[in-house]
Amino acid sequence: MPLYEHVFLARQDASTQQVEELTAQMAGIVEQAGGKVTKTENWGVRSLTYRMNKNRKAHFVLLNIEAPSAAIVEIERQERISEDVIRYLSVRVEEHEEGPSAMMRKADRDRERDDRGGGFRDRDGGGFRGDREGGFRGGDRDGGGFRGDRGPRRPREDAEASGDEE
Repeated sequence: MPLYEHVFLARQDASTQQVEELTAQMAGIVEQAGGKVTKTENWGVRSLTYRMNKNRKAHFVLLNIEAPSAAIVEIERQERISEDVIRYLSVRVEEHEEGPSAMMRKADRDRERDDRGGGFRDRDGGGFRGDREGGFRGGDRDGGGFRGDRGPRRPREDAEASGDEE
């Protein structure tokens, strides 16, 4: 039987209970079609890269499905009808990933990093650039500015002496 990974995004103002009911409804559709949902992951409310249907955040849910293609067609039809679903994506895969998905592993890493107190932003407020001495400023330290691959700016007489022309 074909294997699928199915992700859907539910509106941000839907409660967790509504999202769980929606997930159960999708799992019921799969089971009626003779398939089974092997794994369900709720990734929680996450920020969207851009606004979709006036939503800036959404509930993300992953379903690993083992079912005939007719089940996926029916799930997608139901999600098009539902007002709570913003987007969905179904992908056929050769095999399901064992253990937690990449999104769940990332959440675990982030949680561990926050517990240790390190990471992108330190507790002292240093952050990415550390102290203000370093960091990219958009130009050379000597004030030469951006010159592409030609190297640092030389005085005119050095260019004439070497035979180069600017």
